[in-house]
Formats: sequence, structure tokens, C-alpha cells
Amino acid sequence: MRIVDVNEYYSPTGGGVRTYLDRKMGILAELGHELIVIAPGKENSVEDRPGGGRIHWVKAPRLILDRNYGIFIEGKAIRKLLDELKPDIVECSSPWRPAWIVGGWQGDALKIFFAHNDNIGAYPQRWLDGLANRDQVESMFDWYTQYMNRFLAKYDAFVTNGPTLARRFRRRGMHVDASMPLGIDKGFFSPDLRDEKLRAAILAQIGLPPEGHLLLGMGRHHREKRWSLVIDAVEQAGADLPVGMIMLGDGVDRERLEKRLAGSPHIRMFRPIYDRFRLSQIMASCDALIHGADSEPFGLVGTEALASGLPLIVPDRGGCSDIAEVQFAETYAAGDAQAAADAIRRMAAREPKILRAASRAASQRVRSDRDHAVALMDYYAELLERHRSGASPRQVA
Repeated sequence: MRIVDVNEYYSPTGGGVRTYLDRKMGILAELGHELIVIAPGKENSVEDRPGGGRIHWVKAPRLILDRNYGIFIEGKAIRKLLDELKPDIVECSSPWRPAWIVGGWQGDALKIFFAHNDNIGAYPQRWLDGLANRDQVESMFDWYTQYMNRFLAKYDAFVTNGPTLARRFRRRGMHVDASMPLGIDKGFFSPDLRDEKLRAAILAQIGLPPEGHLLLGMGRHHREKRWSLVIDAVEQAGADLPVGMIMLGDGVDRERLEKRLAGSPHIRMFRPIYDRFRLSQIMASCDALIHGADSEPFGLVGTEALASGLPLIVPDRGGCSDIAEVQFAETYAAGDAQAAADAIRRMAAREPKILRAASRAASQRVRSDRDHAVALMDYYAELLERHRSGASPRQVA
């Protein structure tokens, strides 16, 4: 199969989307398929990838707030590329102009809207937190749900990247054809990379003794990640526990967070670590991952931490909650710093050997990105078979 992904979120300096698609290109090539990405670029160009896959950069305006990303406005060049590439499957994940550009394209390929996020959960539900409950917010923004339904009517299937998103959309009365949980590149992560000397050295850096509790916070510095809540929780728990946190990441909120942490005795921010082996060592050497975001549809960071044998302290909503089992995780009421501090205390009170054994066992069950790719290609093959036989693709469960 030839799959073309019209993807507005792909950038050379991007995060999760770039990582996902770069890995997907290589895996699909190994499986005998071809993935081509059409992405907004500063100029028109083509970039072949070693081992299979290709990026078609289409000149497009830059985002005002983040010049690393572009937005598609004009559809003519995209439709022309689709005509030339003659794909079997066209994927789209942006609900803005790309959704209509792909939806209105008249080619013979099956059109799949693959949802990787939920704008209602990511924005208004967070902005109105404390002023309105989830159902009230969804009712207020039903116009957006109906907007999505209008362009989804032009697609052959609506797919989500896991059960969290599927539940959200179905709760709003939307038809979801399939849930295809993502996976991670498991080769980089292992509980065997735990290094007690490294752990002790990090604890010393944040002013704690070797018997302290070392928490890891990892991800973009953006308000939707709720870092202020996480910091508050760690500091509250630190009033009666030797607990601290290292934060790995960067983003638009970095300066504000640096000011917030000025003078904090046991929390330190570090820039992202791009050496995957070193990052994996650090992850395996911490005592637990703590996470604040409750709007994420897929718990990528939580899954990578679990693959490293790391216990989880996560909110009871969002992608990370789907993988948080009681044997190795503590959950707390989303958006509640006091509840998060209590979850830290509960985690610290558990027997370390039993907790780590449970986390190690769970690391073996983590879904790989290859598992995801194989399941997705099997699903697409079934859709194509039905389509070519004259049946409706949407009848596939």
C-alpha cells in the first residue's frame, strides 16, 4: 500500500508527531508499504528518507507564535500532489483546512481522518477548569463537534490513536470506526539501564541524600502539561518527605517556569536530552514519573517511562490513565495539586522492591510502534478489500 499523510503538524524540529512519522516510515518500508508525508515547508522540496519514506514539503505560511510550524491554507498544490502520487490511503489529522482539502479531493484513495488530539479537551476544558464541568464545556462547544461531523462525512473512516480519544468522541455522539493505540520504540528503554550511582548523583544535584525519592517530569513546557500543578504537588509533598524532581524539556513556557522555580530547593529544570541512551539511563534511574497533563489522548511519556520500569504518578484522566494499573501506579484527581501531593506520599510509602518488580513486569507488556503499524496496515487492508469489492468501508468495526 501507498499511504500519503497530509500532516500540518510535521516539522523538522517537531516533537511527538515527527518522531511518530519518522519511525512509521521506516517500519512500513520494512513491511512492504510506503508512507509519504505532505507537510508545510518554507519552500517546495522533496526529501527522501534512508530505508524508505519521503517528505513532500509544500510552501506554506509560518505560525506566528511558533515559526517552526506552518499551516496549510491553499489546497491546489496538495490536491495536485495527491493526483500525482496516486495513493491507496490518504490520512489527515488536522481538523482545520487540511480536513477540507483532503475531504474534498476527488481521487480514488480511501480517506482516513486519524485523530491524534482533541481540541475541546486540550483547550476550553482546561481554560474553564473550575468554572464549568466537563459535560457543560462539551455542551457549550457542541458547535465544534458538529463542525467535525461535517468534514468527517467526506471520509471513509474516522480512526483515533487509542481508547482515550475514542471514548471522548463517542461520548459526544460521534461515530468512531476504529481505535488504533500507538506504541513506542521499545529498543531504547529498559529497566536494566537503572544505575544507582547515577541516581545518587542526580539526588545530590537537587540537594537530597541517596535515600531520597527522585521524581521525573518530562515533556514540553506548555500550560496544557500543567507543570505548575506538578511543581506545587512536589513542593507540598516535600514538606514532610525527602522528595525532589528533575524536569527534562523545553518550550514556550520555560521562562515562566524558571521564575516559578527560583529558590525551589529540590526541583531543577534541565534542557532536553537528545542522546537516547543517556535519556533512557536517566529514566530508568529515577524512582517514578510524575505527570500533570490530563488532556493528552496517548500517554507517550508514561509509556516510555513504563518501558523503563518506572512507576507512574498520573492524573485519573487522559492517555496516561489508560496504562496506570494499581500494581505500579498512583492516580490522582486531574487538576488537583493536593491530590497529586497525596499520590506522591502514597507512592513513597510503598515497598520499593515490590513496586519496582511490578513496574519491571509491566515493562514487558508495553506496546511497540511496530505492533501499532502492523495492526493499522491490517485494518487498512481490510478497508481496501471491502472498498474494492463495492462494500462500504464504514461497515468494518
